[in-house]
Amino acid sequence: MTKVFIIIFAVLLLGFAGYTWLSLHWSYASGERAGYVQKLSHKGWVCKTWEGEMAMVTMPGTVAEKFQFTIPDAAVAERINANLGKRMTLTYEQHRWIPSSCFGDTEYFVTDGRVTE
Repeated sequence: MTKVFIIIFAVLLLGFAGYTWLSLHWSYASGERAGYVQKLSHKGWVCKTWEGEMAMVTMPGTVAEKFQFTIPDAAVAERINANLGKRMTLTYEQHRWIPSSCFGDTEYFVTDGRVTE
């Protein structure tokens, strides 16, 4: 009986690990967004992640749409943090149904950022 329980537990654990790996390495969508990065913070109690917010303004005087994102790479976060307040283009990948917030608070993972003034 305990062998059956151990086998079932191992299969469930491997299934969960495989699902997590697949959701982090297979992107649902990818693209670029342009705007002004107005907030970037390194936050979390146990799992520290870089979380940011970009204001995307289409025309002066209109209400800005906010794009919230996660940065998994510290070097990319450093580069974006050095250019806060400047107009930037962020390259991102969307990863849906990630099982834990330990990987980030959003489903948009920024992989690159460059100044576009």
